[in-house]
Amino acid sequence: MKARNNAYRLRPVSIGEIVSIAVGALLSNKLRTLLTMLGVIIGIASVIAITSVGQGVQKATEQQIQALGTDVLQILPGEARTGGISRGMGSSSTLTTADAQAIRDQVPTAQYVSAYLQRPGQVVSGQVNHATNIVGIDLNYLKARNTELTQGRFFTQEEMTQAAPVAILGSTLLKELFGTDGNPLGQQLRIEGKNSYEIIGAFEPKGSEGSIDRDDQVFILISNMSERIVGNNALIGKAVNGIYVKTNSQTEMKLAEYQVTNLLRMRHNLAAAAADDFSIRSQVGVVKTFSAVVGLFTIMLVAIAGISLVVGGIGIANIMLVSVVERTREIGIRKALGATNRGILHQFLAESVMLSIAGGLIGIMVGILVAFTTATVFNIPFIVSIWSVLSGFGLSFVVGLLAGVIPSQNAARLTPITALRSE
Repeated sequence: MKARNNAYRLRPVSIGEIVSIAVGALLSNKLRTLLTMLGVIIGIASVIAITSVGQGVQKATEQQIQALGTDVLQILPGEARTGGISRGMGSSSTLTTADAQAIRDQVPTAQYVSAYLQRPGQVVSGQVNHATNIVGIDLNYLKARNTELTQGRFFTQEEMTQAAPVAILGSTLLKELFGTDGNPLGQQLRIEGKNSYEIIGAFEPKGSEGSIDRDDQVFILISNMSERIVGNNALIGKAVNGIYVKTNSQTEMKLAEYQVTNLLRMRHNLAAAAADDFSIRSQVGVVKTFSAVVGLFTIMLVAIAGISLVVGGIGIANIMLVSVVERTREIGIRKALGATNRGILHQFLAESVMLSIAGGLIGIMVGILVAFTTATVFNIPFIVSIWSVLSGFGLSFVVGLLAGVIPSQNAARLTPITALRSE
């Protein structure tokens, strides 16, 4: 009979019993349980929200850059120097419309080539006077820049031949001059107070490119820009601020860059040892660079948010240590009735892990809610990757496990006599 009683008393506690006891212990002091989980909730929510917003910002920027064309090369003129001091790439007049025509005729990988010339200036419509960017473009601009019009039409060959005074507005300039619902078509626009241009269209929004708002611009024919706005701006030919080259495909970007470089060096009579008097950029490089920067920034913020998890883990460990002290007599009674050291260890460890997991689940939901709200307010893609959710859940489990080890071991090591004598 005694052997049967000992066998009954020393039987291992089932997982269901451990979970049931742990839940009862946690629910017996709801406020303390909630406050203990708070650190984990904040930590996991921060990780989820920051990761989601970071990926959303990265995706939104990539979409904006790709809208400009990831198969487009931008060729900029070289740098001018004043007193030995560089004025920056693009400050010299080393590119001309003739260079653009040569690329169009002699570079087989170039599908569309478009030269442009731009200057800041003033435009006036009625009583509204606005400082903007005046851009002279050619007929290949639409194809080379992968853009469309929301109102009106584009320039025609006849207008180009006759240097007709017509203009197309960017979306920001359209709102500044005519408001959100205004109709600019057929209206007259004075540019630099010299000539009046008829507005024939408006471009779709394209966003910012660096510090330049590409929508706060007025577009006219490059011939008008060169002759009427800028004037004679090169010793030979008509200088331009840049040339866009849209390649046949993204896979030909490197080959196109090589072909354009060789052609321009020959046209500019550069010696073999001389540096290029122009530079070539691609949107692919911009996308990669920005993605790397945003990725590093997101990792840094996630690491900072991870500090909350550490604080949460310390909070759980502290509460569990206090719980062991408070429940010393309970531990003594359980051991006197046959509970094993392993059973006591598992019980307190289960409480710690359940605290952390519950906090992690709440944190995941809060993080997703914050990410969704942020994406909605700032109009960026809402992205929650499965790995961030799984990582958050895994982190909460690990935090609870580590935080509960020492308190659980302390509880398991108590002897029944010592525990029962505790007040």
